[in-house]
Parts: sequence; C-alpha cells; structure tokens
Amino acid sequence: LQNPIRKVVNMLQAMQKKVTEEAAVAEELHEKYLCYCKSSGGDLAASIETAEAKLGELGPAIEAAISKKAQLEKDLASHEADKQAAKAAVEEATALREKEKTAFDKEFAETKANHESVSKAVDALEKGMGGSFLQTGEAGVLRAFLMKKQEKLDGDRQEVLSFLSGEQGGEYAPTSSEILGILKQMKDEMAQDNKDMVATEESAKQAYDELMQAKKNEARALAKAIMEKLDRRGDIKVEIAEMKEDHEDTVRRLAKDKEFQVGMKKNCATKEQVYEEEKNMRAQEVTALAETIKMLNSDDALELFKKTLPSAGSSFLQLQTTDASMRTQAQALVNQARSKVRPGHNAARLDFISLALSGRKVGLDKVIKMVEELIATLREEQEGDDQKKEYCTVQLDGAGEKQKVLERTVSDIGTS
Repeated sequence: LQNPIRKVVNMLQAMQKKVTEEAAVAEELHEKYLCYCKSSGGDLAASIETAEAKLGELGPAIEAAISKKAQLEKDLASHEADKQAAKAAVEEATALREKEKTAFDKEFAETKANHESVSKAVDALEKGMGGSFLQTGEAGVLRAFLMKKQEKLDGDRQEVLSFLSGEQGGEYAPTSSEILGILKQMKDEMAQDNKDMVATEESAKQAYDELMQAKKNEARALAKAIMEKLDRRGDIKVEIAEMKEDHEDTVRRLAKDKEFQVGMKKNCATKEQVYEEEKNMRAQEVTALAETIKMLNSDDALELFKKTLPSAGSSFLQLQTTDASMRTQAQALVNQARSKVRPGHNAARLDFISLALSGRKVGLDKVIKMVEELIATLREEQEGDDQKKEYCTVQLDGAGEKQKVLERTVSDIGTS
C-alpha cells in the first residue's frame, strides 16, 4: 500500500515549486515594470520640459511675427499712398506742361509773325519802298503789334507806329533812316526774345521729361516694394498660422503628458505596494508549505502511518481508530496550510480536501485522487502563467519600441 502521506507531500512540494516559480516570474515582471516606470518617467519628464520650453519660445515668436505683419501692413499703406501721390503729380505736371506748350505755341507764332513783319519793313525801307510796304498785310500785323504794346512804347517806337499809321506820309522821308534804325533794333530784340522763349520752352520740356522719368522710377520702386512686402506679409501670415497651430498642439500634448505622468506615478506606486503585499503573502505560503512538508516527512508521521497498517493480530476496532487518527492529523496539516494560502489561490480545493478528510464516507483513495486533481490543476495554472508571462514580455517589448519612437520624435522636434 502506497504511503498516503507521501502523496500529500508530493502535492505540497508541487505547490511549493509553483509558488516559488510564480515569485520568480512576478519579480521579473516587476523589475521590468519598474524599469518602464523609471525610463518612461524620465522620457516623459524630458518631453514635458521640452514642450514647456517650446511654449516659452513660441509665445514671443508669435507676438514678434504679428508685430512684423502690422509693420508691413503699415508700410504697404504708406507705399500705396506714395504711389497715388506720384500718379497725381504726374497728372498735374502733364496738364501744366500741355497748358504751357499751348501758350508757347500761340505766343511763338505771334512773335514769329511780328518778327517777319519787322524784317520785311526793314527790307522795304532799305530798298526805298516804305510807302508800298505800308499797303501790305505785314505792315498791318506790325501796326497791330505796336498798338497792343502802345502803353509800353518809348518815343522811338512811337514814331515807328506813327510811320506805320501814315502820319509821316507815304514816301520815303528824311527821318526814314531813324525809323529804319529803330526797326532794326526791334528786329534784333524780337529775335532775342524768340530765342529766349524757345530756350525757356526747351528748359520747361526738359524739366517735365526729367520729372516724368523720376516719377516712373519712383512708381517702379514703389511697385517692387509693394510686391515684396505683399509676399513677405503672405509668408508671415502662413508662419503665424503654423506657429499658432504648433502652439495649440504643444499645449494639448503637454496637458496629455502631464495627465499621463500623474497617472503613471500613481500606477507605479500602487503597483509597488501590491507587489510588496503579494511578495509577503508568497513568502508566508512558502514558509507554511515548507513547515508542513517538514512535518509530514518527520519520523513521527512515518510511525503514525505504520501504526495505521493492519497486522495479523489487529482488530477491526484498532484499524478504525488508527484510520481516524491519521485523518485527524492529515486534516490538521491541510488546515494549517490553508490558513497561510492567499484567498482564491487554490484555497477552495484545500477546503474541499479538508472537508473530505472530516467525512466518514470518503476513503483516503478518494482524498488522494482529489490531491492528484489539484496537482493537475496547478500544472494547468502554471501553463497559463507561462502564457501570461510571454504576453507581458511581448507587451513590454512593444512599449519599449513605442518609447524609442517617442524618443526619436522628441529628438526630431528638438532638432527642428
């Protein structure tokens, strides 16, 4: 007959091994989680610091760009006003030039006609044909010119007007030489006046042309400045929009990072506390199982088992009494192990084994079968724990990859 105590010891040793393995797996996962908390916490703090520094730079940068945009708009308004002023100056100068040109053409035509009349009068007097000259149209033109200027005529020119009016007779008179001299003098003065008039006109035309060229250059310069500042204003508008969007994104990311940081600190602290509690409970379980195994492996337990074996001289009453004693001691050991097992951690099966030992209708074979089933269950749980360990390892590796991506992103943002 197989020793039932040995089967219980094997079951308890399997439980002890499983608890020890669970402790090792839990410690490994805990170390990885602590590493994640430390590394992620440092990266998160660096990300928060970078975001805060970036916000400190973006604010003044946006204000400076807005100020620059306002100055450009002010410059554009000034350039546009200068452009309109230049256009008005061109129109005014053109109208004045046209008016001066019209006046010049009219006065020059009259002066030219008068000069020609004086020239013909001089020619006629030199040829002794003064009387016939007085009958010509040129004489009438000259007379009309002198009469128009009558209030400004000196004595000599008054005599010429009298001559042209026929007050000295129609033929050559002894004073004709004086009149001829006066007419020659008038001819020379009128020729000089014509030259001065033409020179004044040419000077006015040159000044107008220079003004037009200067205004054209000014208009081109203003147009170029307007186009350049329009382009710069457009670029600054885009830059302001991008910086504002970047500012909003950074504010959102910073808020999420801070929220995540608070949650992570809380979760890491809670996880540390839970781990310590579970660690202490596992230590108590291992101690309880070790003490129970030691007790079951002792000489007293072996001697008790031997006493329970039937002998040739044993009575039925003695066998029944020995069996009850063994059940009582086995139940005490199971209850002792049960008191140190975590709630829900195979506690129900131990309770059921204890209940079976306290019953009268269930033999030790059935109790041993239940123990074997418990061992099988522990093996299934071990396999499940192994799968969970593999899943946690994959998740932690994925978190590590995400962390590296975040570090590269933060590095790229810092570089740009």
